[in-house]
Amino acid sequence: MTSLPYDPRRFAGTAAFYERYRLGYPDRLLSRVANLMGLKPGDAVLDLGCGTGMLAVGFAKLGMAVTAMDPEPDMLAATKAAADTAGVMLNIVQGSSHDLDPGMGPFALVAMGRSFHWMDRAATLAMLDRIVTPDGGVALFHDSHPPVEENGWFKVLRDVEDKFGRAAAPHVMERKGGHRRYEPFLFASAFTQLDGLSVTIRKDLTEEEIVGRALSMSTCSPQTLGAQQQGFETRLAAALRELSPDGTFTEVAELVAVVARRPNKT
Repeated sequence: MTSLPYDPRRFAGTAAFYERYRLGYPDRLLSRVANLMGLKPGDAVLDLGCGTGMLAVGFAKLGMAVTAMDPEPDMLAATKAAADTAGVMLNIVQGSSHDLDPGMGPFALVAMGRSFHWMDRAATLAMLDRIVTPDGGVALFHDSHPPVEENGWFKVLRDVEDKFGRAAAPHVMERKGGHRRYEPFLFASAFTQLDGLSVTIRKDLTEEEIVGRALSMSTCSPQTLGAQQQGFETRLAAALRELSPDGTFTEVAELVAVVARRPNKT
């Protein structure tokens, strides 16, 4: 279970697509995490790999004192803008899991949204053990798409992405080997008491939104695709129109939080 090569600019050029087209985390999911952790207004929360601030802003709206940390400057600018729009305050820090320091915190919760798999996971959890309060924990957020009929567009998207190089990406190859699961890393860490929380949503989706979602991915970002971007967009749009000529789709997605605490937490 080795870590992926570190690239602080992996998501360069994706912030606008990420902010507009990625799935957000429902307020009720964040509230359930906060309730499970016994968080109170003013408790310190770190959003590690914050992206455009979806978790950071959400926890700040619940009254937490949130630090938002990401290595990509454009992501941090989007986070600040989102916080300003929501009327909340964040401590914004440029850096990654490699920049965690024993002097940080302590934090009652460290949240990571779709970011843990990019880190040296064992080393990150070892450092978090030093900066998370004794009764605190870690919450790993992600989304998944169940294989229901409505999600036929998701298979189309993956098929086209694979033709443009996604299938050979190291983190995708790792997933095929079963090594992107959270549990092995968590059970080898101090945070071995695991609880899973989830919310399932159903929403309308357009062809534009699916293409935009694809461009928010590191494997199909404008930076990664380069001169192939127009060809990618054209091919994906054509495949989607074949599935739905009127350009309308439905998305069924599960938004998940895996909450990990030390075993003496009841």
